[in-house]
Parts: sequence; structure tokens; C-alpha cells
Amino acid sequence: MAKLAKISNGKKKMMYKIVNLKIVVEKLQRSLSMVRRLGAEFDSQHQHSQSDQNDSSNNVPEDVKEGHFAVIAVDEDELKRFVVPLKCLTHPSFLKLLEQAAEEYGFDHDGALTVPCRPSEFERILRHEQSSMLKSC
Repeated sequence: MAKLAKISNGKKKMMYKIVNLKIVVEKLQRSLSMVRRLGAEFDSQHQHSQSDQNDSSNNVPEDVKEGHFAVIAVDEDELKRFVVPLKCLTHPSFLKLLEQAAEEYGFDHDGALTVPCRPSEFERILRHEQSSMLKSC
């Protein structure tokens, strides 16, 4: 019976992680659409060539490479933008930040993926996650 309870708890944890992952994916999709829209607005204001304005590859900022997304870390009056690899979405500390963002800003938040975290703390989390990713390879 104890083994059955452990399996049940394991399944609950797995379901919780799946639900959280779905939430993260939805948030990421909204953020990417905002990045595309902001990129298009930037292009229309700053490009002189009509052919450059019609090129869909200009809709995403150049610093956001494939396999990455933009995150804004905000703490009261301090904010900083980061370009983060998608691999970070699987790390527990990043998932906690996304949960906090959902509580703080809700799910109907338009714009970039914003997390309630001091930029210096977010940098520390990214360094830790990158070093753990290197160890697991």
C-alpha cells in the first residue's frame, strides 16, 4: 500500500510539472508574439528600404537567436532584458520564477516574458543553470 501511495504522489508531481510546462509554453508563445510585434514596429520606424520592411526575418530582434527567448527581470524600479536559451525552461529555479510571474502578473499579460526578480539575482540563476547544464552534458 505504501508503494502505491508513492506512485500516486509521483504521478501527482508529474502532472503538476506538465501543467506548469503548459503554462510556460503559453507564456512563451505570448512573449514571442510580442517580440515579433515590437520588432515589426521597430523595423517600420527605422528601416528605409521597403524590401527590408517586408522581410519577415526582421520581425525578431537580432540578439534573440533561434532556440532563445527574451525575459525581462523586474524589481520595483530596476529592470533588465535577457536573452535566455529555451533549455532554461526545464530548470526548477526558472520554473519557480515563472510561477511567481503568473501570480504577480497573471496569464493575460501582454508583452515580453516578465519575471519578478532583481536582475542581479536573475543573472545568478542563469549562471547556476548554465553551469548545471554543462555538468549534465
